[in-house]
Amino acid sequence: MGNYDYLIIGNSAGAVGCIEGLRSIDKTGSIGLVSEENHHVYSRALIPYYLAGKITKDKMFYRPAGFYEQAGVNLITGQKAEAIDTEKQEVVLTGGDRLSYGKLLLATGGKPIYPPIAGLDKQNVYSFHSFNDLLGIEKKLATARHAVVLGGGVIGLMAAEVLKKRNLKVSVVELGSRVLAPVIDETGSMLVQNTFKNAGVGIYLNNTIQEVQGNEFVEGIILKDGTSIPCDLLIVGVGVIPRVELAENAGIEVNRGIVVNKKMRTSAPNVYACGDCAANYNFVTGQTQPLPLWPNAYAGGRTSAFNMAGVKREYTDSTSMNAMHFFDLNMINAGLNVTGETAGDFRVLQRLDADESIYLKFILNNEGIIQGYILIGQINRVGIFLNLMRKKIDVRNFEQDLLSGDFGYANLPDELRWQLLREDVILGVV
Repeated sequence: MGNYDYLIIGNSAGAVGCIEGLRSIDKTGSIGLVSEENHHVYSRALIPYYLAGKITKDKMFYRPAGFYEQAGVNLITGQKAEAIDTEKQEVVLTGGDRLSYGKLLLATGGKPIYPPIAGLDKQNVYSFHSFNDLLGIEKKLATARHAVVLGGGVIGLMAAEVLKKRNLKVSVVELGSRVLAPVIDETGSMLVQNTFKNAGVGIYLNNTIQEVQGNEFVEGIILKDGTSIPCDLLIVGVGVIPRVELAENAGIEVNRGIVVNKKMRTSAPNVYACGDCAANYNFVTGQTQPLPLWPNAYAGGRTSAFNMAGVKREYTDSTSMNAMHFFDLNMINAGLNVTGETAGDFRVLQRLDADESIYLKFILNNEGIIQGYILIGQINRVGIFLNLMRKKIDVRNFEQDLLSGDFGYANLPDELRWQLLREDVILGVV
């Protein structure tokens, strides 16, 4: 049985953040890491770039090959954590081995959602989530001609773009009435849909797969409305849900994700969680919710590390955010996604130039504080908007300037500009 001062379950951004945070303050404490996958730590966000041929496989790795050895981490690969005994402070692995811990970090990430559709277990069906998916899709690309992507969210559309650029005929099937509905509004969805249609990608809305045809391999699909589509590569990109079973079975509080406080501590003593498996504090809403984003995972892991090592830190900078580009359309959204039906007490500022595919939208509350934004086509000043949102600045005196497309610190009142710049210089941001 291994005995560790610090034990980490999971091997992604949160784990790296934790290891680097721990080693910045505790050079000698023993660290163990349990990874289900046998691959070196890699960035899931780079899967589409690799499949598109923009980067080589070695660029997928998030840290150099000797990272764990140099950090003094005992890496246990190809093993799954089956159970946590929070009283004995032990983790049980597949096969029965037990690891004891002083402090435990759960960085178990998320898992792809597979809808209850018969046939999604065939050999040419993949999610767009893991290194093994990447290897399977890459191999299939040599012969595939017709790809179907189930899901019109961020993951599904990223997959669709890559496959189209690899010269496949691509169809996207989305159950909802528009693409990207959870993250952008109706106008944004229209611009994205037009971009995909102009690129030759088929978009099937208000639809889903009724039947998967073929024996060992998918050969075609039939949609709910009766449409028949040939298919020799099926990507399931419906979404990802937090992996919470390990925590839940140990009696740790779960509410969509593993509930953590601002110190990233769970309801169990000496147990922390971060990344896609956790429900974090959202500084815009003040609520605790899953915020699956790579920088959030890393920062959450680093915050966990400090608290695990006895140095008090809080992570209060996270909110929902996406940075995306589809073909030649760049877009960023953050904070609340307020649609036409849900404006409520919020005030909306927006500018649309459909011919140029430019759309800027800001959501303000009654105090003039930005609660969310969508930037499509013009994203060059995104950092300042996030800063204004985090610092809860009243923007009413210069709100129309937000829509100019080249808004910057120069547009701010002198006193506010120097206040923000001074803080950024101190923090090393600029």
